[in-house]
Amino acid sequence: MASKEDNPTGPTALRMIIGGQLRRLREAADITRKEAGFEIRGSESKISRMELGRVSFRLRDVEDLMVMYGVRDQAEIDRVLTLCREANKPSWWHPYGDALPDWFATYLDMESAASTIRTYEVQLVPGLLQSRDYARSLLMLGYGHTPLQEIDNRIDARMARQKVLDREHDPATLWTVIDEAALHRPFGGRTVMREQLVSLIEACDRPNVRIQIVRFTSGAHSGAGAPFTWLRFAYPELDDVIYMEHLTGGLYLDRDADVDAYQAAMEHLCVQAAQPRETPDIIHKIIRDHYS
Repeated sequence: MASKEDNPTGPTALRMIIGGQLRRLREAADITRKEAGFEIRGSESKISRMELGRVSFRLRDVEDLMVMYGVRDQAEIDRVLTLCREANKPSWWHPYGDALPDWFATYLDMESAASTIRTYEVQLVPGLLQSRDYARSLLMLGYGHTPLQEIDNRIDARMARQKVLDREHDPATLWTVIDEAALHRPFGGRTVMREQLVSLIEACDRPNVRIQIVRFTSGAHSGAGAPFTWLRFAYPELDDVIYMEHLTGGLYLDRDADVDAYQAAMEHLCVQAAQPRETPDIIHKIIRDHYS
């Protein structure tokens, strides 16, 4: 189990790790969720939410459960309680919370804890590689009754997300496959799009960023459906997660069969797409042909 010194970035991931540890302890002690819930004056569903990392932890509950599960080492109990305190702290995105939907806030925690982020995009440049002006042009598309200050906060949050690629210790690796169509859609106009494309070329030089383009000439390919993101973590307690976003929510898949299917689709996309070394030349040509 992760220690305080090497805990993941983001309370959601840390809660998932602690919850998984509590589940394993409970199962090893041959105790049901119903029995555990009764011990802490709660319900079976409360234990389930704790074990899935979907709620913050009441320290007294965690201590009582660990004792019930047969943990007698007080140092071990204290270590887990320290991790619980860390997990209960606000996330990095907390200052932007009012501008973010709850379902997306969960993703931000998971993304910031990921060691590898692999994403396929059809219509847009991936959020982790968007320029500020490009991001503004996208968010302004839905502008109506949304206050401009809220839009500014969403833009700031999107820029802050990108720090996952720049963190001092173990920056995340981003491997993205982008459909060529996304590079021909001039969001924000020609100037904004040109600056975005130049930014993508510069990103190709980063050691932890790999960009591939699915050319129009590729025809039908395995990613012809919706965009998706595959998150992998450096912690054995956390399974890979597939994330897909729609207009009013996000879908998280972690069943082995689902993850395996999307992993296979991603691998096929990487074979069908132009190789990363070709990406700068492809984008340079698009700039010359459409944005010069």
